[in-house]
Amino acid sequence: MEGDIASMGQFIGAGLAAIGSGAAAIGVGHVAGNFLAGALRNPSAAGSQTATLFIGLAFAEALGIFSFLVALLLMFAV
Repeated sequence: MEGDIASMGQFIGAGLAAIGSGAAAIGVGHVAGNFLAGALRNPSAAGSQTATLFIGLAFAEALGIFSFLVALLLMFAV
């Protein structure tokens, strides 16, 4: 009985941690959308902001990868 409750807790925690992957996708969409909106308003400044775009995408995607790793650790940890 105890093993069932512990494994249930692992899977619930892994599912909650996996929500972070979806949140990271939303974050990447916001970063790219805001860059595109700014580039369309001022095309001459878009070239200097491209590095900032890639840094923002990398940070948002890294958080998604970290949450995926936490979900895997919760599912397969002993």
